[in-house]
Amino acid sequence: MRGTSLLGRLRRRDPGYAILRRAARVTLVASVVFYGGRYGVGSSTLATYGLFGAIAAGAFAQLPGPAPQRARILVLSLPVVWALITAGALLAWSTWAAAGGMLVIGFVVAFAGVGNPRLMGLASAFQLFYILASFPPYQPGTLPQRLAGVTLAIVLLALAEVALWPDPVPVSYRQRLAEAAAGVGALLDATADALTNPRTGPAGREQRRPRAYHVVAALDLTRNPPVGAPIAAGAKDRSLRICAAALREVLAEADRLAADPPPQPIPDLAAARLLRSGAETTRAAGRSLSGGTPPVDLGDLDAAIRWAEASYRVVESDRRDPPDVPRLCRDATALAIADQVRVFAVGARVATGARLGGTDAGSKLFEYARHKPWTLYWRQYRAHLAPRSAHLHGSLRLAVALAIARVAAGALQLTHGFWVLLATLTVLRSSAADTRTALRPAVLGTIAGALVSGAVMLVVNQPIVYAVVLPVTLMLAFGVGRLLGPVWQQALFTVLLTVVFAQLDPGGWRLAEARLVDVLLGAVIGVLAGVAMWPRGAGHDLRHNAIGYLAANADAVELTVQAVLGDAPPPDRALDRVRRRTVLIDSSYCQYHSERHDPRRRQVNWDAVLGAGHHVLPGAESLLRRNPPGCLADWPEAAALLRESAGQLRSAYHELADEVAHGRAPGPIPVSTTCAEEVDRLRPLLGAVDPRSARHLVEVNRWLAGLADTFTRIHD
Repeated sequence: MRGTSLLGRLRRRDPGYAILRRAARVTLVASVVFYGGRYGVGSSTLATYGLFGAIAAGAFAQLPGPAPQRARILVLSLPVVWALITAGALLAWSTWAAAGGMLVIGFVVAFAGVGNPRLMGLASAFQLFYILASFPPYQPGTLPQRLAGVTLAIVLLALAEVALWPDPVPVSYRQRLAEAAAGVGALLDATADALTNPRTGPAGREQRRPRAYHVVAALDLTRNPPVGAPIAAGAKDRSLRICAAALREVLAEADRLAADPPPQPIPDLAAARLLRSGAETTRAAGRSLSGGTPPVDLGDLDAAIRWAEASYRVVESDRRDPPDVPRLCRDATALAIADQVRVFAVGARVATGARLGGTDAGSKLFEYARHKPWTLYWRQYRAHLAPRSAHLHGSLRLAVALAIARVAAGALQLTHGFWVLLATLTVLRSSAADTRTALRPAVLGTIAGALVSGAVMLVVNQPIVYAVVLPVTLMLAFGVGRLLGPVWQQALFTVLLTVVFAQLDPGGWRLAEARLVDVLLGAVIGVLAGVAMWPRGAGHDLRHNAIGYLAANADAVELTVQAVLGDAPPPDRALDRVRRRTVLIDSSYCQYHSERHDPRRRQVNWDAVLGAGHHVLPGAESLLRRNPPGCLADWPEAAALLRESAGQLRSAYHELADEVAHGRAPGPIPVSTTCAEEVDRLRPLLGAVDPRSARHLVEVNRWLAGLADTFTRIHD
């Protein structure tokens, strides 16, 4: 019964035994290269670099994707590893030279994650390779053995990733998007049925609605591990994030449309036809993301949009009856849904590497897709070479801390000084809160491991014993330790290092004492650096960028309304500011996603905050395409109503920015309204007005009401 209980607990903590599989591969490869180097060819240098190469690449590196992709990344990283080891070996002649190299390399390796935070999964491994090579003895002649050991370890580990107990293929973000697209497509079909068949349609829609919201909620970055989330600066990852935002907007607009079905069935309702076309396009775009199907064809959706816009002109040409505002409202909402579906479909084409046609690239939302990947990455790096960049702060903090640790280890002539830097690397995080969280298990685990190791070494002083138990300690450190928690992991890792160096350089119980002293020194350096240098982490940078982002959105909304009223030119510059601010907040959020967050501080629904800008950008572009500037210039009553709504939204954006910056309670939240309520609001203005002007008013007012909905989602 105890065995069954233990197995059940293991399954819960390690679904699919992914941690144990990985630990088994690291154990096998590390044991083979260590035994082969130490006892086969008699080279302690080859054995040391082979063992630590397997540990760094297999346990410290967090690699994304299925096994073949991880193996390919390992092999492609070899030139970087060779360069780091060579630099460390050549700079080991002087403490100050090694520390200077640590400062430069530490910064460069850490800052490389600006373009793709998934590279941070390799950063710790890369830092470890330089750290190991930068310590005495200064023996450039052993460089071939060092490179041979680490190369053998990484190549064997890459082969083991594919051939030995390969992990189940993880669910990719594209697959989640494809599943969400299928759920949203089913909901759009059900919404169309609800509009054309009010008796039975609503029941079917309510059955599909929870499923659609469930699969779309799975797209939040907070629900996806950093190694698998689309958080890079490249076009494909940016497109995947845009796709997720578009599906959220489709859901919100579909709910608004379903809230006001027509009182009588309308089989040829333009909105229903548009929804069905949007549903099929959404599903086709989702299938293209999961692979095996060609890029989605937008011809049917574009034809449906043109047909719906033509139906507007038919309504406008009949001046005998007053404007059918409910129909105009439904058609405007259906067109907004179609616009978001089109954004999703174009984003799917960019994400799959398909070339964009003239109409696809017409929206400036996808302007980045015209540029080469290196251009996008350079822009990302350049944007973060700024005094307020959290990426810059974190990279400088880590580089300075490691350089100080290297100077301290050299000045004190510590026998195993690289343990000091390893402890600093383990403890130091991007915020002081994270550093404090990592400190306790590092210190307690090291103390426990040192006590156990010292006691064992007082009793056992035969190297052969430690050679026999090496595979067991490897499996315990990287398998069982990870499952039991950080304290256990640090304690078992300490025992592992003792077992390794008892075979390389026997020092008795003082080896455990040296380990404890080194870790405590490295932890102190890491904590001091984390507290003294920009301790607030990416959260502070994210909140600062959010203020500018929300202010830019407020300006864009107000200037768009002024444009349709004829009070201002088209808001091209304001929309460009939103795009630039989007890049900054998007990048900050990607780093923030990899941090721990203080549970005592009120958290913000960042996906919804970023979604506010997504609603503004394509919404304003589509709005101005169908409602040219000045289209409501001769209607003062409508102008007063729209200015009031835009002013309320502007105040709401600034209130939200203040709340995000200072954690204050939210101000008055704009109340979202249904189409029926909007009709009552607009009816006193209609009278014998031109139907074309009525359509313009309904569509602009509907866009503003949709923006009010985003505040409800942000505060949810």
